[in-house]
Amino acid sequence: MIDRRDILVGSAVALAVSVVTPSTPAFSQGTGVPSTKRGFLERAGCRIYYEVTGSGPPVIFAHGLGSNHLTWWQQVAHLSNNYTCVTFAHRGYPPGSEIGVPDPKEFAGDLAALIDHLQLSDVRIVAQSMGGQTTMEYVLTHPEHKVRALILASTSGSIHKPSVPLPDPQRLAEWNRKASAARADMARRGIAPPAGERMAREQPALHFLYRAIANASNAFDREELRKRLAVLQSRKPDVLRGLAMPTLFICGGEDTTYPPFLSDALAQLMPNARVEHVPETEHSVYFQRPEIFNQLVNDFLSRVG
Repeated sequence: MIDRRDILVGSAVALAVSVVTPSTPAFSQGTGVPSTKRGFLERAGCRIYYEVTGSGPPVIFAHGLGSNHLTWWQQVAHLSNNYTCVTFAHRGYPPGSEIGVPDPKEFAGDLAALIDHLQLSDVRIVAQSMGGQTTMEYVLTHPEHKVRALILASTSGSIHKPSVPLPDPQRLAEWNRKASAARADMARRGIAPPAGERMAREQPALHFLYRAIANASNAFDREELRKRLAVLQSRKPDVLRGLAMPTLFICGGEDTTYPPFLSDALAQLMPNARVEHVPETEHSVYFQRPEIFNQLVNDFLSRVG
């Protein structure tokens, strides 16, 4: 009698052999992968990790509160053939120095120091959530550095949200109430709120990876950092009127972490800004809908030059 286990093992071996037989297509001799340079930026009291991949005009990626440099894997792979992609982990985030809860007041200075360290000029910046606060403060406090373009994903940066002019003054308070309840419900069910229920339901493997990247950066109390960031969100919206560089806001239509309608109001204040809303998408558009996000970024940067 033939044991079913023998059949399963035999099938697995046959599959493995078929994968490595000469009939398997090989890479062409011209195929290559952009190289990555890794390093640490020495700052007072800490070291900040960064990676540089590809070649071409520089694009810097600033991650959100619950992630790190790894979160941009789908963007670097897409853009590094045409751009020099710079990813970094904010101070306090591994694999940089563990320093307890970092002071977000230092984030903009860290970004400026990294740009100087890498001798970059005429940069483009893609910022997600907390990274938008880092980026906006950098732009506002380092006018001597030229920024070619801004992409602000699911973020209002360091703007004081209640001060954003809205047609319905009650809309933000109502959104906050419903979004808070939705986030609490997701957390109870083991869903990462920034990833969202739709990602957990439709893309469970991606949701698992999202949580794994977040857990890799769990070196300190992120809720305490969230409080410190909120204190610094004090800029009046009118400060944006002086930012003339091309700016693209990207928002998820089902976001429960950031009110996407704020981006519409902020873009109206800026001389050269527009908004793209991605439906059936939550806070992390870049992670959940990379094909759409990457195309938006690529088209925008191509027009900027």
